[in-house]
Amino acid sequence: MEPSREQKIRNLVQNRQFDLTVILENVDDPHNIGAVLRSCDSVGIREIFVLYTKPGLQNHKLELGKRSSAGSRKWIDVYLYREVEACMEHVRRNYAQIYATHLAHNAKSLYELDLAQSVALLFGNEAEGISELALSHADGNFIIPQVGMAQSLNVSVACAVSLYEAYRQRMVAGKYEAGNPASPEQQSLLLEEYIRRQEDADEAWKMAK
Repeated sequence: MEPSREQKIRNLVQNRQFDLTVILENVDDPHNIGAVLRSCDSVGIREIFVLYTKPGLQNHKLELGKRSSAGSRKWIDVYLYREVEACMEHVRRNYAQIYATHLAHNAKSLYELDLAQSVALLFGNEAEGISELALSHADGNFIIPQVGMAQSLNVSVACAVSLYEAYRQRMVAGKYEAGNPASPEQQSLLLEEYIRRQEDADEAWKMAK
């Protein structure tokens, strides 16, 4: 591996946020998922959760929008679940709070949330939003303030807006680069994994030539 590539991977690991993630429930369009992956990678997310519970999606082929994600898929772990309870149990093991994008009477503005803390952001289906069962696991609801006629954004856009607010807050809190609170062991293990993935990709490319 070229030294410049290895250094880029080391920088990637140093900025990975071990306490920030995204949950997508019944998001059917693979292009939206691909766009979300790209946004997640850009703010340092290392894993996301994709939840399919609708009967029509039980056998859905998860393509993850290969073109939209532009290579981000290799650097982000995607956990696919069919049951809400199992998905949320996994999320709760690593993330303290779950906030759902849901228009409710008690919903807060995105800009009122503390996104520098350990948090998972839950986004729902493009047409129907988040299911009641998934909402029952959320610690609170939030909305993205808007002043236009439309009252909603495309799910990938809503995710990007939300994640960049989290990025802003975390930059202010000093949670990137040298200030990253992830333990040396966590970062070391992730570095080993990412280097392995790059070496596997390099080997596959050589064999395909």
